[in-house]
Amino acid sequence: MASNVEQNPENHTKLHSPRRESTSENAVLDGKSPADAVSIDALPDIVDVVMAMGWQAEPMNAPQSDAVGSDDKAPSPTLPSVDVMPAGGLVGQLGDLAERARGYVEAASSANTRRAYGADWKHFSDWARRQGFATMPPDPETVGLYITALASGAGGDKKSVSTIERRLSSLAWNYAQRGAEKLDRKHRAIATVMAGIRNAHARPPRQKEAILPEDLMAMLETLERGTLRGLRDRAMLLLGFTGALRRSEIVGLDCGRDQTEDGRGWIEIFPGKGILVTLRGKTGWREVEIGRGSADITCPVVALETWLSLARIGHGPLFRRITGQGKKVGTERLNDQEVARLVKRTALAAGVRGDLTEAERTRLFAGHSLRAGLASSAEVEERYVQKQLGHASAEMTRKYQRRRDRFRVNLTKASGL
Repeated sequence: MASNVEQNPENHTKLHSPRRESTSENAVLDGKSPADAVSIDALPDIVDVVMAMGWQAEPMNAPQSDAVGSDDKAPSPTLPSVDVMPAGGLVGQLGDLAERARGYVEAASSANTRRAYGADWKHFSDWARRQGFATMPPDPETVGLYITALASGAGGDKKSVSTIERRLSSLAWNYAQRGAEKLDRKHRAIATVMAGIRNAHARPPRQKEAILPEDLMAMLETLERGTLRGLRDRAMLLLGFTGALRRSEIVGLDCGRDQTEDGRGWIEIFPGKGILVTLRGKTGWREVEIGRGSADITCPVVALETWLSLARIGHGPLFRRITGQGKKVGTERLNDQEVARLVKRTALAAGVRGDLTEAERTRLFAGHSLRAGLASSAEVEERYVQKQLGHASAEMTRKYQRRRDRFRVNLTKASGL
């Protein structure tokens, strides 16, 4: 497609109308007919595409072009459609490899990330169809109009700058998964519009409220004593707080190493000392040490040992669903949303931030409140807090320290005033 941006006599740029989708002849999205166009909402099966490349044979006497681009690289081949696969599908060793490849594809990003990216793509493609624009190949001007619609609230609520930036990242990821050309986020139709959106709509981030130690102890008192659900929730809150764990890290733990395929870490209990948590996080594997508490009632080690003993769990997922009217422990791993619900529910029941309305308190508390709580309350050198949270920079750690003494260092007095 020719350049969509031209220079007018006054050296001002203007945007052409984005390329519209033809409904009369080639209303084709991602190699599909108009009747099948709705299937573009679903993420492509990458393994099927890759394996299809192996099944589509090159013509024996096809002429070979000697032309190359200005960067001396041969043009990349076009991905074949998946219907070149044999009718019977992959069998034997190839089938096993395909299944393993799918597993690796899924392991490349978390389930939450894939879910969010899938929803973002559906929102974008639905918007594009309503406007009569094609979604493939990537068109910076179409994307520029899309983020303008998000920022201005056209057809819905206005989106925050952080949400729009995430949508851009999501579109780039989705285009890459579909084998399309790269979305040029530096194109002026995107970059200039995005710069204007930041200047006009950027606001300080709304951070979740930190759960401080006194808050946590009040929340623990709201849990039912002597019940399996109460014991489990107690262990989850204490482990999440003292380990500064994300909600996905809490529910992703196993009782030991290599026990489940979907596990994202495991625990080791050292009697008399504490718990070593090994996690597969956003930046790779890391270890988190959780020491014993000063009293059994607030000790994460005691809470976890009690839960494992009375729930009779020694293998597999650490935190599971309670069934049978609260009397049986299931085999299924908890969803990470349960951690957020637990924090909200117990914070409200304990009256944390009672100076606010219930609606405001509900918005303030979430799973991240536990991480922020440890970062804000631990009276140790910052580097130890940074290590516990798994941050690469101290600046990121400081963003989690919600209620620290901001005026501990008084430069006014230090200057002699």
